[in-house]
Amino acid sequence: MQFIYNLVLSFINWCLPLVSSLNEKLHKGTIGRAETFNLLEKHISEKKTIWFHCASLGEYEQGLPVFEAIREHYKSHQIVLSFFSPSGFEIRKNSPIADLVVYLPLDTKANAKRFVTILEPELSVFVKYDIWPNYIKELNLIDCKKILISAAFRPNQIYFKAYGGIFKKALKSFDYIFTQNEISKTLLENISYTKVAISGDTRFDRVTNQLKTNNTLDFIERFKAGKLLVVIGSSWDADEKLYIDFINSTNHNLKFLIAPHEIKDDKIKTLTNKITKSTTLFTEMADTDLNTTNVFILNTIGSLSKAYTYADIAYVGGAAGNTGLHNILEPATFGVPILFGANHEKFPEAKALIDYGGAFEIPNSTTLNSLLNSFIKDDLKRTKTGLKSKQFIENQTGATKTITEYLFS
Repeated sequence: MQFIYNLVLSFINWCLPLVSSLNEKLHKGTIGRAETFNLLEKHISEKKTIWFHCASLGEYEQGLPVFEAIREHYKSHQIVLSFFSPSGFEIRKNSPIADLVVYLPLDTKANAKRFVTILEPELSVFVKYDIWPNYIKELNLIDCKKILISAAFRPNQIYFKAYGGIFKKALKSFDYIFTQNEISKTLLENISYTKVAISGDTRFDRVTNQLKTNNTLDFIERFKAGKLLVVIGSSWDADEKLYIDFINSTNHNLKFLIAPHEIKDDKIKTLTNKITKSTTLFTEMADTDLNTTNVFILNTIGSLSKAYTYADIAYVGGAAGNTGLHNILEPATFGVPILFGANHEKFPEAKALIDYGGAFEIPNSTTLNSLLNSFIKDDLKRTKTGLKSKQFIENQTGATKTITEYLFS
């Protein structure tokens, strides 16, 4: 298995530059990975090093409370943050929690050896389950503490299959693993890994910390103008099929803010063409009276989490289709009733929030229309459901404290 894995990785490493021009995301990643070793050799000093690794943006946001605590505790260390995906690197390449942010080169034997030799990290922190056997193998050869945080596993993952030997070995090489839930802990124990504790999900700490920041957005205050606001976050085409009809047909005196997941001009134009009510784009708001606008499209990155501050009702995209449910914890921390599509089986927080009474599954537009109408008409129902969302978050904070007590003791 090890031989086959290395052979496949070497082949991919060789052919990626040839095919990456066909895909923008692949191209960015290939160009970025080609620069990694130059950046490391240029910027890594003789200081002790800590390495954080995240697959993408979601894992970064998940690990951020722990990263911030480590940054504060180990002030004299240099910190390197790596991403595998362009969607993480491109947005967080200037993250203040790291001295250097890079793409993680593919997990070939040569890349892993060179990367670890340059860094020689004293501590490595991986998030969730983006684990690479050759990197872990090289870390095992040096005096480096390795932890995995906010781990979330499912029985069908390769770590728990008979043919997943090298991945299982890599997983069992961690000095300690902090899981989100009991299921993940049990799966680890079933493969005879016992250095594990249930810490919970650090995302709850992350979104709670959002309340401590300034979440004011003047343009949304002007747009909302004291009316009820429905915020539609990270929506895709499949989500639009559910909510566009309601926007166009409702007679309620309310406003809609839409933050599409894809903000390319052609996607935004397609969306605006579907909406019959007065619509303003973020990029064009300087020339518009926001008070008279019914729909505001947030065609920019970085403002959605603050926009939820102003929401009276939130619809979170991704689960109407198969792209994956986006962050429902951000609106929940602001005490907002939350709606999302039916394909959320890979997101345990979704079912948990539904069971707690703070969210509702939307299988079709009829259900969406009915729930939106009930929340708009019934202030008490809306308030009680939002309070449930907020309590759900508050009851599950503390993962960061559990992890840092282990690290700093």
